[in-house]
Amino acid sequence: MFARTRYAAAALAGLAVALDAAAKPIAYTDGTTVMLEYGADTMIEAQAFYAPQHRLSFGAGHLQLASDIDDTERRITYARLNWLAKRWNLPAAQANVFVWGGAGTARTQAASTQQLAWNAGGQVDYETRRVYASLKTDYHYDSGSFSNRVDTLQLGLAPYQHEYGELATWFVVQARRYTGGIHDGTEVAALLRLFKGGTWLEAGATSDGKLQAMLMFNF
Repeated sequence: MFARTRYAAAALAGLAVALDAAAKPIAYTDGTTVMLEYGADTMIEAQAFYAPQHRLSFGAGHLQLASDIDDTERRITYARLNWLAKRWNLPAAQANVFVWGGAGTARTQAASTQQLAWNAGGQVDYETRRVYASLKTDYHYDSGSFSNRVDTLQLGLAPYQHEYGELATWFVVQARRYTGGIHDGTEVAALLRLFKGGTWLEAGATSDGKLQAMLMFNF
């Protein structure tokens, strides 16, 4: 009985890793996640989080936003706490709800000095080894000089089912909207995602021909 229980737990753990098709702020217990994202000349973000348990991680990030409408620029450095609010482990799928919040400093043209800024957001995702969907919203604001939200929807399809430890390949369509005068309308991108073990690379182009890329490490 004990051996069967251990085998079932190991199988579920392997399936969970194989299903890891969406970027998440929490990888696994005692794990560190580092993410670097470049978003079509509009957004650059770096994040690093440590998870003391599978439901909780904390760390810091730096976000730079440059408007393609006017000369608006924002530089935000923050500390953040991430929480896995809900997880569903299904026979061949997994779904998650993450929420987060934090605080830091922001520099904008509207303020001559750095201002206290706040961060809040969340992510919902569902994935099998062939399809997945995720919706993320990330909100940064201060006492009055700016308010900015980035909403990202991703839909992905895998041409084959990968096993734990094998190279995973995904074709992804992304739609993203910015508030706060950063970009007008919805930015659409086609992406190729590759990951194996703890390394993840995602790259492609928007409909305007601009580079969209993400690099992530879990260790």
